[in-house]
Amino acid sequence: MKILHISDTHGLHRQMKDLPMADVIIHSGDFSNSGTEEEVLDFLNWLIELPYQHKIFVTGNHDLCLWDADGIEDLPENIYFLQDKSVTIDGKKFFGLAYNHSEDLIPDDADVVITHEPPIMMLDESSGTHWGNAPLRNRILKVKPRYHLFGHAHNGYGTIKQDGIIFSNAAVLNDCLQMTRKPKFFEF
Repeated sequence: MKILHISDTHGLHRQMKDLPMADVIIHSGDFSNSGTEEEVLDFLNWLIELPYQHKIFVTGNHDLCLWDADGIEDLPENIYFLQDKSVTIDGKKFFGLAYNHSEDLIPDDADVVITHEPPIMMLDESSGTHWGNAPLRNRILKVKPRYHLFGHAHNGYGTIKQDGIIFSNAAVLNDCLQMTRKPKFFEF
């Protein structure tokens, strides 16, 4: 299974061209800039148009109008809005944690955990500040998913492996909101 991971497009998703093919594309939040319905609809229409077999997204701190949503009506069957929910694709369990929700909701059997926030001290530094979440780090290290995918800290972009877990911050925009980075690509 090929996974393409992006995050923090802040309304500039249409600038992403020539995305590599994958089985699953995952956006780990901040697809909008101001969190308006218009921005979210533009993102959803773009996502629907993409040629990927499976499409997953979670909310970020900028995606305000979806923070309390339990779901989104009329999404195509291959688009998964994982707001404290999971989906199993080809035997792999993907779990998405809604922005600012309790890490205790992450199930013990998750293979891929998608959050907006990074775990503390792991690809979480931006503008001299660590934006990570300590309880989230503790939960991830306990659950031990194969992947933890996130964004939020723009300058924390990168990938590291620790304790058998691949941590990926795929914030494609830098702190000046310029698209300077490529999506992350993984083979599961």
